[in-house]
Amino acid sequence: MPERVEEQERLWRDEFSISKADERYVNRRQLAKFLTLGSLGMFAGNSWILIRSWLREARVYQRRVVAKAGEIPVGAVKLFQYPTPGEQCILIRTAEDAYVAYSQKCTHLSCAVFYSRAHDRLECPCHQGYFSVKDGSVLQGPPTRPLPRVILERSGEELIAIKMEPEV
Repeated sequence: MPERVEEQERLWRDEFSISKADERYVNRRQLAKFLTLGSLGMFAGNSWILIRSWLREARVYQRRVVAKAGEIPVGAVKLFQYPTPGEQCILIRTAEDAYVAYSQKCTHLSCAVFYSRAHDRLECPCHQGYFSVKDGSVLQGPPTRPLPRVILERSGEELIAIKMEPEV
């Protein structure tokens, strides 16, 4: 009986080596298995993203009146929501007949940007990111992408938001 127990223990130890010295090392088979499964996972994830981008329909923007032409003074701002409720945008009257509007969400970490009239720029207070009021381009800071611009159309006294560029 004790011989049978010793034999079973020996078989178990042969199958599952638990030597501390061998525990630190990864053999070639384990490494190849890990790399293959990791690569397959990355391939599947990237394929899913590609297929979703192909199947994504072009976004249809609703036309929305955001302000009246003389409603805000030169150098002032008005906040509005576009293209959907909850997506905050900022409208700036830069001259007597000039208006620009941008998404108010910083392209770095989505903090709210505000207009600094003294510096004539849009500023993100979270990480000192600055954007041009003229075109939304990055002037300084961590953001690498410009602010999405709201394309405005004037119809009589109404300022109408018609779409976003680039699309969000």
